[in-house]
Amino acid sequence: MKEESIVVGSEFPLNGLLTIPKGEKEPYPAVVFVHGSGSSDMNSKVYNIRPFKDLAEGLAKHNVASIRYDKRSFIYPKSFKGGDFTVKEETIDDAIMATNILRKDSRIDSKRIFIVGLSMGGMLAPRIDVEGGNYAGLIILAASPRRLEDIMKSQVEDMVGKSNALMRWLINKQSKKLFTKFENIYDMSDEEAKKIPVLGKHVMALYFKDMGKKRVSEYLEATSKPILIMQGDGDFHVCIKKDFEEYKKILKNHSNATFKLYPGLNHVFMPVVYGDIKKVKKEYSKPQHVADYVITDIAEWINKKTIS
Repeated sequence: MKEESIVVGSEFPLNGLLTIPKGEKEPYPAVVFVHGSGSSDMNSKVYNIRPFKDLAEGLAKHNVASIRYDKRSFIYPKSFKGGDFTVKEETIDDAIMATNILRKDSRIDSKRIFIVGLSMGGMLAPRIDVEGGNYAGLIILAASPRRLEDIMKSQVEDMVGKSNALMRWLINKQSKKLFTKFENIYDMSDEEAKKIPVLGKHVMALYFKDMGKKRVSEYLEATSKPILIMQGDGDFHVCIKKDFEEYKKILKNHSNATFKLYPGLNHVFMPVVYGDIKKVKKEYSKPQHVADYVITDIAEWINKKTIS
């Protein structure tokens, strides 16, 4: 493979890498990687792991090109201190611009460009497709069809269940204050939602309202494009019953949906270390790599698909 430096966007330029296989099969299918929540670099680095780097290099061995780039909130954190930003500015616009870079490259098969969304990136993948991505298919990794605030509630409940009495009291007290802020959020006007801080001083109710106003299920039920849903059974950020199995229910009548659940893998498709939501840092501090067989499954799925 070879990697070429690229820049996504002009108003908020983001450094990235275009990974091209070395072979004789041009034009190549390609993927656009979309980050999960929070700020991260082009490799989606968390402590000592770099899942997007692993995926890009692994897919190149299977003749699949890719593009990855630094997340806007990682490079320009000050631009996200106002009350009116949403996932459109944080994620969607840049994913579409990155996709357009691929479409203009003669080495890429413009009819076989896929989105690979990890975690919240997977939640947003159907929306990015509709709002301008226009992909050949959607690859949704370790994501959820639920609203973001519902996932947060589940994670808090999980922590409470694994804590002692004092910690349970503290967590319940703090979380009750947080979750009351979500009440009636979808009945608010945008102007009202801009003024209500939810997480810290800068993440306002508008962020959650915008993301949850149209459910993931509505996007998925309206598409006939190929969809690949993948999750590790050791994932403590999302769960099998409420997320993986829920995707199956939503897509039960979809003729081109594929589901893969991996025993012993965590949120980033690496072997489980602790499998405990209270040990997030330790889970991702051990240097590991995305399992080769996961990358092979993604590549084989891509190489069999054409645009619907």
